[in-house]
Amino acid sequence: MVKDLEQYSAWRHGVMSALKRYQAWIASAELADAATEQRLARTLARLSDDKLSVAFVAEFSRGKSELINAIFFADYGQRILPSAAGRTTMCPTELLYDPAWPPCIRLLPIETRAENLSTSDYREQASAWTMLPLDLEAPESMHDVFRQVCLTRHVSVEEAKRYGLYDENDPDMAATLDDDGLVEISLWRHAIINFPHPLLKQGLVILDTPGLNAIGTEPELTLNLIPHAHAVLFILAADTGVTKSDIEVWRQHIGSGAGRLVVLNKIDSMWDELRSDEEVNSAISRQQEHAAHMLSLEPRQVFPVSAQKALVAKITNEAGLLQKSRLGELERALFDELIPAKKDIVRKQLAHDLHTLSSAQQALIGARMRGIVEQLHELKSLRGKNQSVIAHMVKRVEAEKKEFDSSLFKLQATRAVFTRLSTELYTNMGMDILRDHVLAVRDAMARSRFTLGMREAVKAFFAGIRQDLLASEHKIDEIRDMMDVMYRKFSAEHGLSLAPPMAFTLDKYRDEIADIEDIYDKQFGTMTLLTTSRVVLIERFFDSIASSVKRCFKAANADAEAWLKVIMAPLEAQIRQHKEQLKHRQASIQRIHDATDDLEQKIEAFEQSQAELEQLKVQLSELSGAISIAINAEFVELDAAA
Repeated sequence: MVKDLEQYSAWRHGVMSALKRYQAWIASAELADAATEQRLARTLARLSDDKLSVAFVAEFSRGKSELINAIFFADYGQRILPSAAGRTTMCPTELLYDPAWPPCIRLLPIETRAENLSTSDYREQASAWTMLPLDLEAPESMHDVFRQVCLTRHVSVEEAKRYGLYDENDPDMAATLDDDGLVEISLWRHAIINFPHPLLKQGLVILDTPGLNAIGTEPELTLNLIPHAHAVLFILAADTGVTKSDIEVWRQHIGSGAGRLVVLNKIDSMWDELRSDEEVNSAISRQQEHAAHMLSLEPRQVFPVSAQKALVAKITNEAGLLQKSRLGELERALFDELIPAKKDIVRKQLAHDLHTLSSAQQALIGARMRGIVEQLHELKSLRGKNQSVIAHMVKRVEAEKKEFDSSLFKLQATRAVFTRLSTELYTNMGMDILRDHVLAVRDAMARSRFTLGMREAVKAFFAGIRQDLLASEHKIDEIRDMMDVMYRKFSAEHGLSLAPPMAFTLDKYRDEIADIEDIYDKQFGTMTLLTTSRVVLIERFFDSIASSVKRCFKAANADAEAWLKVIMAPLEAQIRQHKEQLKHRQASIQRIHDATDDLEQKIEAFEQSQAELEQLKVQLSELSGAISIAINAEFVELDAAA
């Protein structure tokens, strides 16, 4: 596993190195503009921050934390995550490594559920978290700190309801009260463990969920963490099989898409010295087939394992026991599917970025080359000409320059329209209009204490968001059409080589909003709302909806801003280039007019410039090719990468 992730990390760093060489070269060749620099910076940042996330989802007592220990932390010779009979992990727990933080565990108090903020909103508020350091030299001490994720406290029913953790109309809830009528809840809402494990250092993020019930009560899991995980391991127990709650969570929150694996844990409970190995294996196969049937999967998609025995086998180096635990098959399936799938996603984005970058630089070199060819043609045509002909050419270039300056004056009017349309675009998809939508829903929720009324408010919220994005899309089309006309006008009138303006769409963000709405509809279907009082939970869920939509809008705004810069950049770059070329042509012909002896020297100088540009084209192709090779590399030598 470490080697697989190191290979993936080495691949990313190889691509980053090729991109940085490209970045340095185009800067030295004066082929970089603001748009190119911005795109390169964003691509490099995306590669640098790239993570691989794996979520573990299960009801309590399925051996979920033990499975994490067995797969990732057996090399430490002990359990890293607390694992015992009954409920252990009580709050969603992320294991990752961020060098900006010391080894520590950050804990978000459960009381934050009473506020109108999601877990994501709190991530940037360091003061909201309790931080406990990890002593890497003292495993026992570190294990004690990790036990924070197990801690609970007892609160009144009213307090639990305020946090959305108690539904008085749920008949099963009354059984959870203790003798004093109190509800046991987690001490913490969320935990982030910053741990310098080799796998985590390579960008792996592990999410340990606190049981199926938490998926419904902690919207952050439902809306963000689980849907965005690159792999989800859904864990069942061989001795209990597939329960009704298992089926519900599988259908509503996980599904059988790419990167979704089902684990049938605790097969050691079926080991029996009084039965032959064939009989035991047959019994395990029946449970495997039954689980697959209940979840509408193929049996090969369900992996029987014994996490506990696998952990013991790895710590004690018992190869036979490790093989009997069957963990190896699950590990191979996980990493064989996880890394290539993630790599494919990154590759597609990189290929698109490279094409856009290379096209922009090729166009700029082409514009320079065209200007030199034109000037060479003019200068060579002056050989043997008299002063009157040269004077006529001076006047012709002057007239061409005046005509171009007139076009630039007209361009200013287009800029004004461009600015107005850009402002209207930001108005339709700006953060202010989103804030108004959110406030309207919260106001409606405050007025209506009936879940059906609250559902209508959320439904209106999504309808408003869709309308805003549609209006923004119309503005994007209007801007692109206007720029297309301007591109064609300058190409036709002044011979500029301009490709059509870069396309941009909000489809990606409309799809994200639709996914969020779909999750909400699944969580709070009409029948559920009519029969169950879940007012506080809906309010808390909407906080996470608002946070997710806010992140989506921020990303859409950032992409729109980048596009608005990029869409003008090729035209502006070629305008500057053309303007400089006209200026040089005018000055060059004027000097020839004043001293014809300079003609051959000028021709020789331009021929040298032409040869240098040809060399630039070759170098650009080589650097682009190096990036393509790095992107498409299947295997990276770790020593070479180091």
